[in-house]
Amino acid sequence: MATVTIERDENGEYILPLTDPIFAELGWEIGDKIQWTDNGDGSWTMSKKPKTKIVLIDAIQTYRMRYAVEIPEDAPEEWALDTVTMNEAKEFSQESLGETITSHRVIDQVEFLTQYRKDNDYINGKYGSNPWSDDLCFQNGLTPWEDTND
Repeated sequence: MATVTIERDENGEYILPLTDPIFAELGWEIGDKIQWTDNGDGSWTMSKKPKTKIVLIDAIQTYRMRYAVEIPEDAPEEWALDTVTMNEAKEFSQESLGETITSHRVIDQVEFLTQYRKDNDYINGKYGSNPWSDDLCFQNGLTPWEDTND
């Protein structure tokens, strides 16, 4: 573990002198994502975030729906079933039975953005709003990995 002290440059600006030898000692490379952790004592710990991948998961949400349909006494019960099938019945109640995962695959960031924009066409400015940036798509559509072993 390397310890680095914040310095000030000739203009009084704070700088964090991360030199090539420090990068080499830590096993860091240009482009690595760094996580900052407040140690609560005025110091901070920086650690390299592990490389990640995106897994796209398809799932089906299942509900038990219940309807109460009034029909004439001498009518066949199928009339009530037809009312539900034709989406003309009022919902009596519903209960979520959970999700079933049907498939998954690893995708890259380009495929993430392509699929996200296709599945959520309202973010493309179609309805008069400004199109979403790539960063906003990732912020709203990706569940980020978080290291919970701290």
